[in-house]
Amino acid sequence: MARLQILEYPDPRLRTKATPVEAFDGALARLADDMLETMYAAPGVGLAATQVDVHKRLIVMDVSEGKSNPQVFCNPEILTREGCLSVPGIFDEVKRAATIRARAQDVKGKVFEVDLDGLAAVCLQHEMDHLEGKLFVDYLSDLKRERIRKKLEKDRKERAGKARESAAARAF
Repeated sequence: MARLQILEYPDPRLRTKATPVEAFDGALARLADDMLETMYAAPGVGLAATQVDVHKRLIVMDVSEGKSNPQVFCNPEILTREGCLSVPGIFDEVKRAATIRARAQDVKGKVFEVDLDGLAAVCLQHEMDHLEGKLFVDYLSDLKRERIRKKLEKDRKERAGKARESAAARAF
């Protein structure tokens, strides 16, 4: 397994709409495993293929306490909704359905349906937004979104500066 690079906002590749998974083969199973490893290391509870620059309709998630229940959703769709996080370090409220019924395929192509609620329902809806090229910041006001973009750009520049300083120090 390999850890993949997670794209960060405002990377335009995050806006790419994912295409359906058509090949249910070993490469898909390896990608799902790599995505799970990446998600656990991040750490997170869900990851869409779009976030690792693979524009296929594939989501992995594990909302269990002990990280012992990995789930893979290929070509997911939400069948019913009831009721009414690639941006590191930024959190805000987004209203989502509290309970959903979803249909997807596993890595072998077998269709399944699942009822989700709580964190699992929120996680799947969030990751499905990524497959559509939509980010949670899209639900925020223009002002909040611009503040977040500027903060993240500043943070990236600071990290890059520190990395250059560290590399220069190691050179001596």
